[in-house]
Amino acid sequence: MAVSPASSSVKFLLFSVSIVVLVGLVSTSTFDELFQPSWALDHFIYEGEQLKLKLDNYSGAGFASKSKYMFGRTTIQIKLVDGDSAGTVTAFYMSSDGPSHNEFDFEFLGNTTGEPYLVQTNMYVNGVGNREQRLNLWFDPSKDFHSYSILWNQRQVVFLVDETPIRVFTNKESQGVAFPKNQTMGVYSSIWNADDWATQGGRVKTNWTHAPFVATYKGFQINACECPVSVAADQNVRNCSANDKGYWWDNPVMSELSLHQSHQLMWVRANYLIYDYCTDSSRFPAPPPECDH
Repeated sequence: MAVSPASSSVKFLLFSVSIVVLVGLVSTSTFDELFQPSWALDHFIYEGEQLKLKLDNYSGAGFASKSKYMFGRTTIQIKLVDGDSAGTVTAFYMSSDGPSHNEFDFEFLGNTTGEPYLVQTNMYVNGVGNREQRLNLWFDPSKDFHSYSILWNQRQVVFLVDETPIRVFTNKESQGVAFPKNQTMGVYSSIWNADDWATQGGRVKTNWTHAPFVATYKGFQINACECPVSVAADQNVRNCSANDKGYWWDNPVMSELSLHQSHQLMWVRANYLIYDYCTDSSRFPAPPPECDH
């Protein structure tokens, strides 16, 4: 069905107003309000509202949210490792527990000085991943803070960089594609050594003379349906999936990208996408069903 310019403008305006009202007014929390260290506490550095995680040849470090969530949005501002970051990975992700887990990954793959960072995203649904996409960024993520967000509702999972969508995983259950909507998830971040694969397929190794490698964080936000550990998992799922609760992420305008966001995503894919599992015929002779656009 053709959409008139006027109706498109109205849709974009409604989406923009909804984002401001429903998401934009969420306040930033301190690290301690939402998160806690999960390993290598001696590799944490606190500087006011900023948190630094360091990686050396002894250990990396990581943190986890204090609560689990179902649907909503999480955002963290990160300044990535500067200089020669080859072999390092800084990860920001959501994940549930167990072998049949769901997981939404941002993985920032370091590189040699002067070469661009690669951002790898991946989706696990019921324990099945292998849905990697890689892209360059349109800025140097090691020079300043940028916001990285994951939006999750019953219709889509959206990865955003500075509010620009870089990937969408749409609910296609009607086509037999599993969609993550029945497991509570925590929010995590870590820095670690992955020089067996992270930089040029593992050909470039971590140069430990440049250690410690430091990723810096601020602007912690989680606006989602919190799932208390005292409540049974299935009850949490029912509470957060109820259509009569008036959750902002269930607003119809949040069920798909706006016209403007769709254009942003096309711009990212046309100019910065360098690998998409959907088009890798050597791995998938028949494209996975969720790749049918």
